[in-house]
Amino acid sequence: MNLKKYIRSIPDWPKKGVNFKDITTLLENKKIFRYVVDKMAEPYISLKIDKVVAIDARGFLLAAPIAYILDCGVCLIRKKGKLPYETLEESCQKEYGLDTLAIHKDTIKPNEMVLLVDDVLATGGTAQAAVTLIERLGGRVVGISLLIDLPFLGGSKKMRKYKTSYLMSYDSE
Repeated sequence: MNLKKYIRSIPDWPKKGVNFKDITTLLENKKIFRYVVDKMAEPYISLKIDKVVAIDARGFLLAAPIAYILDCGVCLIRKKGKLPYETLEESCQKEYGLDTLAIHKDTIKPNEMVLLVDDVLATGGTAQAAVTLIERLGGRVVGISLLIDLPFLGGSKKMRKYKTSYLMSYDSE
C-alpha cells in the first residue's frame, strides 16, 4: 500500500528548508489508520511486551492502539514540565533545537520489555533520549516502531542497536 499519498507535506515548516510530514491526513482515514496501527504492531506480536512507550505528542496517537493490540500498558514520554509526578529527564538535540524529555520515575519496572513508538524518526535525538530514559528505569527496549523514517537525517544509524521497523521512508526533504 502506498501510504505516502496519505501524508501531507508542508514546505518550510516549522522553519525554512524543512518539508514537514503531516500525518493528520493519514489519521483521518479510518481504513488507513487501522492498517497503519496493525502494521506497526505486527513485528512485535510474538514478543511479550510489557509496556509501549509513546513519545509526545503524535506518538501517543499511534502507541495507544498498538498497546491495545499487544495487550500491554502505555507509558508517556513528554516534554519537561508536562508530567505531574516525579520524573527522570534527558536532554536531546533535535532537528529544530535542544529539548528536554521526561518520564515518570515509576512507570517502567526493571526488566520490563518495552516497545518505543513514535511517528517519525529524523535525527534520532528524541528516540535516543527516550531509549536512555527507558534504560535508566531498567526497562529493556525490544524494538522501535515508527510510521516514517527519514534516513537522510541520520537517526536510523543511531538506532541500529535496536530492532527498528517503519512503514515508509523519505530519502530527502
